[in-house]
Parts: sequence; C-alpha cells; structure tokens
Amino acid sequence: MFASYLIGLREGLEATLVVSVLIAFLVKSDRKDKLPQVWTGVAAAVALSVGFGALLTFTAANLGHTGQELFDAITSLLAVAFVTWMIFWMRRTARALSGELRGKLTDALQMGSLAVVVMAFLAVAREGLETALLFFAAVQGATATADPLIGIALGLLTSVLIGWGLYKSALKINLTKFFTWTGLLLILVAAGIFKYGVHDLQEANLLPGLSTYAFDISAILPADSWYGALLSGMLNITPQPSVVEAVAWFVYLAPTLVLFLLPQRVKTTPASTAPAA
Repeated sequence: MFASYLIGLREGLEATLVVSVLIAFLVKSDRKDKLPQVWTGVAAAVALSVGFGALLTFTAANLGHTGQELFDAITSLLAVAFVTWMIFWMRRTARALSGELRGKLTDALQMGSLAVVVMAFLAVAREGLETALLFFAAVQGATATADPLIGIALGLLTSVLIGWGLYKSALKINLTKFFTWTGLLLILVAAGIFKYGVHDLQEANLLPGLSTYAFDISAILPADSWYGALLSGMLNITPQPSVVEAVAWFVYLAPTLVLFLLPQRVKTTPASTAPAA
C-alpha cells in the first residue's frame, strides 16, 4: 500500500500543480471564461489514464503464462524508464515549471478554446499515463487484495488536498525538498520494479539463472510475515532473489542514487563587459 500511496502522491501532486498553475493564471488574467476548457482537457486526460490502466490489466489477464510474464516484464521496464526520466526531469525543471506553463497557456489562448483544451489535456495526460503504467508495474508482485488500489486512491486524494491548499495559500511546503525526498523513495521503488521485471524475463526463459539464488534469508525474513510482506510490497525485497535479480537491483540503484544526489549545476550567464571609451 505504501508504494502505491507514494506513486499516487508524487504523480498526483505533479498533475495537481499543473492544473493549479493553469487555473491561477486564468483567474489572475481575468479569463475565467476559459476555465471550462481547462477542466474539459483535465477530464479527458483522466479518462485516458483510467482507460490505459484498464487496457494494461485486460491485456495481462488474457495472455498465456509465458506471454503474461513477458508483458509484465516489458511494462515493468518501461515503468522504470519513465519514472527515472520523470524524477530527473522534475528535479531539473521544477523551478521553471510555472513560467513554462503560463507561456504555453498564453499561446493557447491566442489560438482559441480548442488549443486550451489540448494544452490542459497534454499537461495532465503525461502524468496520468505514467501513473497508470507505474501503478500497474508496482502491483504485479503484490497479493490479490485491494490494498494497492486503496493506497493509490489515498495518495491521489492527499495530492489534491495539498494542491488545493497551495492554490489557496493556506498551505506552504518546500516543494524542492518534497520532490527530493519522494524522488529518493521512488528510486527505491523503481529498483524493486526493475528487479521484478528481470525476474519476469527469467520466468519467460529469456534470462538464465532463475534457480541460482544470491542468498536465502527466509529464516529472518519470512515471506508470510507482516514485515516480509511490507518490504516486498514497498520495495520488492524478497528473501530468496536470484543472482541476476540482485545484480539488476544494485546496478540500477547505485548509479541512479549517485546521479540524483549530485548537486545540480547552476547555469550562470557571463557578465557583459562595457565597451571601451
């Protein structure tokens, strides 16, 4: 549930911030007549995301064992690629996001109502599709309970409440720190998803070593214990991973954490020299 909650919170807050920036810009620009177009684009993006999630679930349920393992592996690896790109993209552009959105919306207002709908749709659809793909990949190794669905629903609800509080200026949080800490947690989640994707490739007989275990800590981390289930659901840490799984987990996690924690380079513009008299 925690991993699903984190996905819903992080992705939901990004989408909520995008929508709040668009709405605030229209309100301050005295263009409230365009708010219905924004909400139309947002609703279409949400519908697309839900439909995409349903399509993933339907496709996986109607494949044979080998086909399902391969499909799960592909979606897991795609989810890791998307979430990694998203984490670093947000780290790099968070400060300039508001200005960039306002500029795009200004251009859309000049083009007409349909352009506003499309702009709002594209701004939210990316986050929604990422959420659906990441959620689908994250729950593949989970038990067949409603906990992941409850977790992502609570995460999305929390993100909406935070976004509303920020919009009304009733809540002040350090977004840079928020995205840094949630980024670190998502990297851990993504490492587990990557490990699970490699396991699926082994199940589909595309990678060797399924029965060659790196270690076995079943005695101290029983799979049926509450803490074993917690670590498995959150980070896909299992008591008996294969060597290939363990290597894949470390190969993704170590360099990604190092790159994420490196200080960002601040772009400086060279000072202009005054012409000689």
